[in-house]
Amino acid sequence: MSAEYVWNQCLSFIEDNIQPQAYKTWFEPIIPVKLHDQALSIQVPSKFFYEWLEEHYVKLLRVALRKELGENAKLVYVIKMENADKSTSFTEQIPSKHKSLFAPQEIDVPITGKDPGLKNPFVIPGIRNIKIDAQLNASYTFENFLEGESNRLARSAGQAVANKPGGTSFNPLLIFGNVGLGKTHLLHAIGVDIKEKNADKTILYISAEKFTQQYVESVKNNTRNDFIHFYQLIDVLLIDDVQFLAGKSGTQDVFFHIFNHLHQNGKQVVLTSDKAPVDMQDIEQRLLSRFKWGLSAELSTPDYQTRVAILKNKLYLDGMEMPEEIIDYIAQNIKSNIRELEGAIISLIAQASFNKKEINLELAQHVVDKFVKNTKKEVSIEYIQKMVADYFEMDLVTLQSKTRKRHIVQARQLAMFFAKRYTKASLASIGSQIGKRDHATVLHACRTVENLADTDKQFKKYIEDLSKKFS
Repeated sequence: MSAEYVWNQCLSFIEDNIQPQAYKTWFEPIIPVKLHDQALSIQVPSKFFYEWLEEHYVKLLRVALRKELGENAKLVYVIKMENADKSTSFTEQIPSKHKSLFAPQEIDVPITGKDPGLKNPFVIPGIRNIKIDAQLNASYTFENFLEGESNRLARSAGQAVANKPGGTSFNPLLIFGNVGLGKTHLLHAIGVDIKEKNADKTILYISAEKFTQQYVESVKNNTRNDFIHFYQLIDVLLIDDVQFLAGKSGTQDVFFHIFNHLHQNGKQVVLTSDKAPVDMQDIEQRLLSRFKWGLSAELSTPDYQTRVAILKNKLYLDGMEMPEEIIDYIAQNIKSNIRELEGAIISLIAQASFNKKEINLELAQHVVDKFVKNTKKEVSIEYIQKMVADYFEMDLVTLQSKTRKRHIVQARQLAMFFAKRYTKASLASIGSQIGKRDHATVLHACRTVENLADTDKQFKKYIEDLSKKFS
C-alpha cells in the first residue's frame, strides 16, 4: 500500500462523516507524504491547520486510520514552514496518549538529530560552553510581521539590531505599546533572525515575570552569584514585559548589574513594555536611565490598510480563503489590536464549521457583533478626542488647533487628561495625536486639570460628565 492509497481511503470515510465545506477547508489541502510500517505522514499548510485538526477532528482521524492500518496506527504531521527549506514534524500516536482527545498540549514533539539544550534557561553554570535553549518561537519572524505606519520604526530598529547585535546605537532597544500589537512577536523575530545569522551567539528570550521568579529562587537557594553569572554569559538578552519589575527592588538591583555587564561588553539587550520609560512607575531612576540609553520605539494601533494586510496574511498562512467584503468588514469594525483581529477570524471559521454554515457577510456581522460585545472596550485617544469635542460642541480641528482661547484650551487639556487616564499611550504619543504637542505639554495639561478640579466647580462637573462616557 502507498501513502496516497491509504490517505484516499481515509478521505472517503471522512468525507461521508462531515459537512462538505469542512471537508473542503480542512482535508482537501492535506498531502500524503509517506507510509512507513503503520505510520502515515501527511503534510499540512501551517501549525494553525495542524492544531485545528487536532482540536476538532482527531477522533475522526483516529477511526479512519485504524480502519486502514489497524489498532497500532500512527499519524505524523509534517508542517511546511513558510519561507524556509526545513519542515517541523509533530507526531501523534493513535490510540491517543492524550488525557482527553481535546488536549493538544500533551502531544509528543520529537527532536531528531539535535541536542535540545537546556530546557530551563536558568541553570547553575560552571563552564562557559553550556548549551542554552534560546526559548524562541520560530514561527514569529520578520516575514510575517507586516509593516505599516503603526510599527515601521520598531520593525526597522529590530532588523537593524538583528543585523548587527550589540553594534548599533539601539542598545538597549525598548519596544513599547498596548497589548496585542505585536511586541512579543517582534521580540522573538529579532532573536530568530540573530540565531539564523550568528550560530555562535548565545541568545535567550525570557519574560520579566519568569526572570523575577528565578531570582527569588536563587536568593532562597543561596545561588544569587550563580544567577548573575549565568545571565552574564548571554550575548543577546530578550526580556518581555519589563514593566513587571515595577516595585521589585531586589530584582531591579540584580538586573541593573546584569544590564551594565552586558552593555559594557557589547552584548545586545532588547526589552518590551506596555509603557514608555517616561511613564513607568516604581522603576528605579538608575534603571530607567539605562532604558533611555538606546532607542524607545512605539507600536501603535494598526491603520485600516495594515489591518487588511494582517487579515490576508493570517488567512494565507493558514491555507484559507475568504471574500474581500468579509475581510473589509472585519478590518473596518475591529480596530483595537492584532490579537483581536486574528481572534475574530478564528471565531468566524469556528462558527461556520460548528454550525455547518457558509462563511458569508451575514455570519461575519453576527460573529463580529458578538466578538466586540464580549471584548473589553478599549478607549482610544481618537475616541476620547471625539467625545470631548462633541461635549463642548466643537470639531476636532478646533480642539487640536493652536488657539489660546480659554474654553478650547481647557477642552484640549481635558482630552489629554482622559487620554492619560484611560489609555496606556505614552505622554509623547498623546501629545502627538492631540495637536502635535510634546510630552511636557501633556504633563502640564494633566496637572492643570487636577488643580482646576479642586478649585472650580463647573470644571469639576466637566470631568464628572465626561468620565461617564469612558467608564
